[in-house]
Amino acid sequence: MKIISYNVNGIRAAINKGFVDWLKKENPDIIGIQELKAEITQVDTSLFTDLGYDLHWFPAIKKGYSGVAIFTKIKPKSIKIGMGLDKYDDEGRLIQADFENFSFLSAYFPSGTTGDIRQDFKYEFLDDIHGYMQDLRKTNPNIILSGDYNICHKPIDIHNPVSNKNSSGFLPEERAWMDKFTNSGFIDTFRHFHADVPHQYSWWSYRANARAKNLGWRIDYHMATKSMQERLKSAVILPDVVHSDHCPIALEIHE
Repeated sequence: MKIISYNVNGIRAAINKGFVDWLKKENPDIIGIQELKAEITQVDTSLFTDLGYDLHWFPAIKKGYSGVAIFTKIKPKSIKIGMGLDKYDDEGRLIQADFENFSFLSAYFPSGTTGDIRQDFKYEFLDDIHGYMQDLRKTNPNIILSGDYNICHKPIDIHNPVSNKNSSGFLPEERAWMDKFTNSGFIDTFRHFHADVPHQYSWWSYRANARAKNLGWRIDYHMATKSMQERLKSAVILPDVVHSDHCPIALEIHE
């Protein structure tokens, strides 16, 4: 089973850049999408349903902002929209699909790059999603939490850790949260297979020709509970796929 996570930075813009043709060729069983920036009524859904996908869409209240989705060829037992907390759900931050023997979540963590208010909001979200995931594990032990975490975990995950030590996305408090989260029983699936491989990134600034120079950040993750470790088959980053300032990340699991 192939699972992809992709922050498309606006699904309508991505469609105009060839996203549908790429999706048809890549053919994941499940894809979690972040930063839809659109209502479902603003997109020709037949582009995806004709490929065999059921669409589960969770936009933000604010137009043209945030939003997550799950497109799946495998019919879920149930879909859950949001975390049950309005301050996050109004921004379309989390959607969950429960399948026969695991749960998949597409998540868009807040960014703190616009200042202290949003950085504090990000810390609140980190606390709340950690608790949410620990509670969810009590009923759904097999979980994959995929998406844009807006955090580089370790120096190997960012092109210049020294100059970015005070940058949102690589702050000590954020990195400590990643330590706490992985220590609580979640596997960073990419590092599970590629522990020491450097220069592996999933996001690049549009400035200074950063992508061509591979001056990037690895901020997109498939995190799986340890109970799924034996089912993990491979995890890769797809940096040559260009519909966004992010690239897709792929995970294969044994069914």
